[in-house]
Amino acid sequence: MKYTIKVDEDLCIGAASCVTIDPGTFVLNDENKAYVLDHGEAPGGPSYERTVEMTDEEKDQLILAAQSCPTLAVFVYDEAGEQLYPEV
Repeated sequence: MKYTIKVDEDLCIGAASCVTIDPGTFVLNDENKAYVLDHGEAPGGPSYERTVEMTDEEKDQLILAAQSCPTLAVFVYDEAGEQLYPEV
């Protein structure tokens, strides 16, 4: 399935917990804000928002990374646009 991952750059404080848990998806930029990596699927560098195809195992790792964010700056949506995390 494809998932859209968004990092709210205003909420992100650079705690890097998402990077620690899921370094294949997140990296800190020069401003110590989390960027979403492209998983090798699309050209271009890191971005605050990206849609990527993931296995169930990768999705579980992504959700753990999002849950680790102390400011809830990481948002995850499924293919239908339903917000998976944080839960609404």
